[in-house]
Amino acid sequence: MIIRDATLDDAAEACAVLRASIIQLCTADHHDDPDILSRWLANKTPENVAAWADAKGRSLLVAVEDGAIVAVGGVKDSGEITVNYVAPRARFRGVSAALLAALELRAAERGAQQATLLSTWTAHHFYLARGYQVTGPPQSKFGTTASYPMAKALAGAGP
Repeated sequence: MIIRDATLDDAAEACAVLRASIIQLCTADHHDDPDILSRWLANKTPENVAAWADAKGRSLLVAVEDGAIVAVGGVKDSGEITVNYVAPRARFRGVSAALLAALELRAAERGAQQATLLSTWTAHHFYLARGYQVTGPPQSKFGTTASYPMAKALAGAGP
């Protein structure tokens, strides 16, 4: 597996990974509710993913295995992790942890002191196990009932 910056040519495949991960792996968050899914997936289009890959002040990374994208992660230079999704076929194989480490490293390289994110219920324990702490009460996002604001100090961050 390699982790690299996403390119514009990755947009459709990366978008498919995002959508599959949300639909298949986040059922505890969306409960197969069509309204929640519709809101959550609304900005997960190839056009938006291409824009994320080409945006200033942020990075979109992909994990690639045997020529196929198996995970997609985004981070702003400020340290905010905006997306971190794994393909259902790659779940529980360390792909998400490796991608998260790459996102954290990218944020630290760009001067961020901490990583912040809004975690789904599905991913909450994943982030806790990697040193993130809850920083506030659960929020509703896309109509879900429990999205956790979390943060972690970044190693090697600073001047």
